[in-house]
Amino acid sequence: MAEEPRKADLGQVMVVAAVVVLAVLGAAAGTSLLPTEVQRLIFRGPLVIAFLIAGTAWLLWRISRGRPAP
Repeated sequence: MAEEPRKADLGQVMVVAAVVVLAVLGAAAGTSLLPTEVQRLIFRGPLVIAFLIAGTAWLLWRISRGRPAP
């Protein structure tokens, strides 16, 4: 018997969107508290690029693994 695909409703999508927005705002606020030299290192150096590449690789790995069988 084939299992019906799981669908996200609007409420779940809105919760995830709100969490993402709050995380970005929190990161921006936290970064603004750092000294100027550290901010420059984060924004102008390879740190942001490395973080984005690692995050994308992790997300693609999670998607490729699929859901575990019940």
